[in-house]
Amino acid sequence: MGSNLNQIGLDKKASSSLSDKLNELLANYQQFYMNARGFHWNIKGDKFFELHLKFEELYNDSLVKIDEIAERILTLGFTPLHTYADYSKISKIKAAKNVSSGNEAIKEILNGYEVLLPLERELLEMSGDSNDEGTNALMSDYIREQEKLIWMYSAYLG
Repeated sequence: MGSNLNQIGLDKKASSSLSDKLNELLANYQQFYMNARGFHWNIKGDKFFELHLKFEELYNDSLVKIDEIAERILTLGFTPLHTYADYSKISKIKAAKNVSSGNEAIKEILNGYEVLLPLERELLEMSGDSNDEGTNALMSDYIREQEKLIWMYSAYLG
């Protein structure tokens, strides 16, 4: 392999840019995850049972994605961010504290997707341009899933 290629045969410079953007996505996902946990714990009202389960599904799914993103960064030859200080510095998703209203929680989730989806689309384009099929496939899957969730959460709000 040429000296400008990493261990999986991708351009080192492109992989560095992808890793930076993946770390940005990772930081946002960590905050999204923490928000979903808070919604799960603090939800009140007549939709408690339904939303309590939905928020658990959401944070469990986020946890899987967090791990996949971090492992992708490692696969590209870089280090995933792993401190809350780093996450809070970088994340555009803000902490949603003491949210117990179902509608407010769902609005916060939709706000989170407004941050995550553009990042994922940017990564999809970057990974396509650099022949990084691994990152590309992950982003494609995330985008498809989240577009459906946005439709469903939006329908819930009416």
